[in-house]
Amino acid sequence: MTAPTITAPQLALARSAAEAALGVLPTSRPLVAAEPIAATSDALTEGQAVTARFSGAAAGEVVVVVGQDLADALKESPLGELDLTAAVRPALEAAARVFGPVVLDPGVVMEPQVALSALAAKDDAIAVPLVEGDQIRAVLALALNPWPGGDAGGGGVARREAAPAVQLRGGLDMLQDVEMEVSAELGRTRMSVRELLSLTPGAIVELDRAAGSPADLLVNGRLIARGEVVVVDENFGIRVTEIVSPGTERE
Repeated sequence: MTAPTITAPQLALARSAAEAALGVLPTSRPLVAAEPIAATSDALTEGQAVTARFSGAAAGEVVVVVGQDLADALKESPLGELDLTAAVRPALEAAARVFGPVVLDPGVVMEPQVALSALAAKDDAIAVPLVEGDQIRAVLALALNPWPGGDAGGGGVARREAAPAVQLRGGLDMLQDVEMEVSAELGRTRMSVRELLSLTPGAIVELDRAAGSPADLLVNGRLIARGEVVVVDENFGIRVTEIVSPGTERE
């Protein structure tokens, strides 16, 4: 039986996912995405891996392996042991969202070789080393079933587009009562681990948002609206002033 061939579009998508993950991956070093390769169990053997499945516009599994230095820093923080899954989850979400709107599982911490070995057993699994110079500091690996544009089993985009409208409507109706995490964000900033651990009561963290600017309203981390902060029965609230159209989130 001939092994599946990884195509150039698949490699390009994997690298885009890795670059998206790098934007929110907690690391004290500037890393870049190297050339994607077929996933192997020994892509990075020291550290910790977080793996999660996703479904929606695409279905598959994503793994982020971080070096032992970051894993140790989170585990031995003066603030107490910090959750690796929570720290890495934004990177998992950013990588998965490259393939469209998806729902990501909570994620599981595993040994790197175990996580990468399980992923490498899947057809067309791809790993992207995240490097500092010639040193691999982290790895992002993906396996989709099928990859967008693939023809395995006649699936992919073509099969979804051919589905009758009534089936799509029924699927949306089934989601009406699904609870989503909604959060408001006043602004963001980037801090080194050293700066984060040096925070004390009374410290001021400057955000990337001018005073009086609208706050962002996010659903599962995705920007959907902007608005002004109000007080409702002694609780904070958001009065929506703008609905953000898909594809314009960064404007």
